Amino acid sequence: MNRKLVVFVPREALDRVRDALFAAGAGQIGDYERCSWYTEGTGTFLGGEGTSPSVGQAGREERVAELRLETIFPVERQDEVLAALRSAHPYEEPAFDIYELVS
Repeated sequence: MNRKLVVFVPREALDRVRDALFAAGAGQIGDYERCSWYTEGTGTFLGGEGTSPSVGQAGREERVAELRLETIFPVERQDEVLAALRSAHPYEEPAFDIYELVS
């Protein structure tokens, strides 16, 4: 059983995050490896007191060009995939979603 990971990353971190996710077991569809999809968009956030954003400053709303990155992973690799994501992602709190897939 696979799940889908959707994560928002700045363009300059795309390859680093993809490489980490793939090394942790994500991105395999049949005999194909390193499968993913991404598109451009704009992320917004306002860091609260005590935050240390890697872009902008706490207390000010920011708009950041980001990529929406999607890939799949086996459910049994979820802990490794999320650890790799958090390690490779430049943000203090990466925004991501995990979806159950039906077959």
